[in-house]
Amino acid sequence: MQTNITYSSFVAVGDSFTEGMSDALPDGTYRGWADLLAGRLAARGPGFRYANLAVRGKLIGQIVEEQTGPAAAMGADLVTLVGGLNDVLRPKCDVDQVCGLLEEAVERLAPSCKRLVLMRSPGRRGPVLERFLPRMERLFAFIDELGARHDATVVDLYASETVGDPRMWHEDRLHLNAEGHRRVAEAVWQALGLEPEDDWNAPLPPAVPVGWLARRTSDVRFARQHLGPWIGRRLTGRSSGDGRAPKRAELLPYEG
Repeated sequence: MQTNITYSSFVAVGDSFTEGMSDALPDGTYRGWADLLAGRLAARGPGFRYANLAVRGKLIGQIVEEQTGPAAAMGADLVTLVGGLNDVLRPKCDVDQVCGLLEEAVERLAPSCKRLVLMRSPGRRGPVLERFLPRMERLFAFIDELGARHDATVVDLYASETVGDPRMWHEDRLHLNAEGHRRVAEAVWQALGLEPEDDWNAPLPPAVPVGWLARRTSDVRFARQHLGPWIGRRLTGRSSGDGRAPKRAELLPYEG
């Protein structure tokens, strides 16, 4: 474990996963694994700077067009790039095109930083995930190739049964909850060669069985509050990130 590693700046690139949904703070904003990681890195020395360019709902083409150029220009020590999952979860998707755009993003970002981190994104275990597994696994295999080719660190969250456990996910079934984000931050921290705080992949205790009525009530609430609006956006060509600016668009000193 290389505990003497230091990073003076960090830029996060991606979609809602990196923006921090759904790790909500009391004021209604989102924190998330990238903010948690930045806070821990900032505690290691003065002058640490952080930018988070991620915006919810962004497809990989939008990430390439809108985020990679500004991120590369910042010249940060550490850059994380997570994208493409919004694409492969859509009914129609050209996985080869997604991989090509992801490669373009990596080729732009890798030379601009000391350490590029890629991820095999986590997935909530269940029937929806199984439907998209072939696409996801093709994407993740390509991410492994990109990591090897560009000497990037690849964090495998997809293989974690713990992070995939529904108890690590928000009721929208699309985003991690606070504990899920905390574990991702720890996973990236350890992948960077820093001293572990705990076992991010430690198994959860056995789940308490949920009765039929409670499951159906949860399903109805999910459909009304989350699935319906999501379908509506897909049908009208809108995105939850339309018109939304990044929460930390500039590489500035970190303040927790």
